[in-house]
Amino acid sequence: MLVTAVETRPAGVTGATPAHHRPIGARVGAFVALTKPRIIELLLMSTVPVMFLAQQGVPDMLLVLKVVVGGYLSAGGANALNMYIDRDIDALMSRTERRPIVTGMVSPREALVFGITLGIVSTLLLGFGVNWLSAGLALGALLFYVFVYTLGLKRRTSQNIVWGGIAGCMPVLIGWSSVTDSVSWAAVALFLVVFFWTPPHTWVLSMKVRDDYERAGVPMLPVIKGNVAVGKQVVAYSWVMVAVSLAVWPLGHMSWLYPAAAVLLGGFWLREAHALYGRAKAGIVGAKLKEMRLFHWSITYLSLLFVVCAIDPFVK
Repeated sequence: MLVTAVETRPAGVTGATPAHHRPIGARVGAFVALTKPRIIELLLMSTVPVMFLAQQGVPDMLLVLKVVVGGYLSAGGANALNMYIDRDIDALMSRTERRPIVTGMVSPREALVFGITLGIVSTLLLGFGVNWLSAGLALGALLFYVFVYTLGLKRRTSQNIVWGGIAGCMPVLIGWSSVTDSVSWAAVALFLVVFFWTPPHTWVLSMKVRDDYERAGVPMLPVIKGNVAVGKQVVAYSWVMVAVSLAVWPLGHMSWLYPAAAVLLGGFWLREAHALYGRAKAGIVGAKLKEMRLFHWSITYLSLLFVVCAIDPFVK
């Protein structure tokens, strides 16, 4: 299966205008799309606020810029390599059929070279511009996402996103280490918040696009177990996530603001998680399942929780 993922030419490319003959503006946009900028926005949301918390104030803005640029390039390289490997199944799913390699806007070889180049540049930028611990963490996240998640787990197990999500937790450690050149227990606790946040966030989306994953042969949990089992797992992971979020308070020596926000935001999350599980148990399907309510709230939850991490040092 891995050989097929690398060598098969995706459907929809045959007969298309060669990539290098496309308009330059469209080509630039296609290479940007390879980096999945909307996903990286969320990754950076868990990086920069942690720098404020680690600094216990305002970090050096040049350092923030270096971390943001280096982090974007590293995550963008991982995403480009992910699209290179997954181009065969991307062509089968409606939500990914317009990706640059599938449409022929970027050739597979160009995407491969682009992803590797971004990975090298980001590692050097973070290494020489920030510190080598941050560079090593970023490179480790890239390699984990490509080799462990994309090549190893994604097409083989319904637990793919549970362990594959580790790559998406690494920006927390990168943000902390960029300021302190070390990793603390507070950073580890925030890492675990993102770790337990990732499966519910992804599973509710995969409930919405279950048919896509089934058609592509990707064993996401809703495809293998169904909505009730997914709802039960979402509730379990949600309770652990909220509990871990409260552990950040003593470990990070934070003020009253953080636990108050964590309880409030976590309460809204748990309400939505239990409501989704209840609708699934009742046999509700389609639009009335309202699984995207929790998906959209999950983004708001993580963003606000980390914003509070940035604000808390000033309150204290």
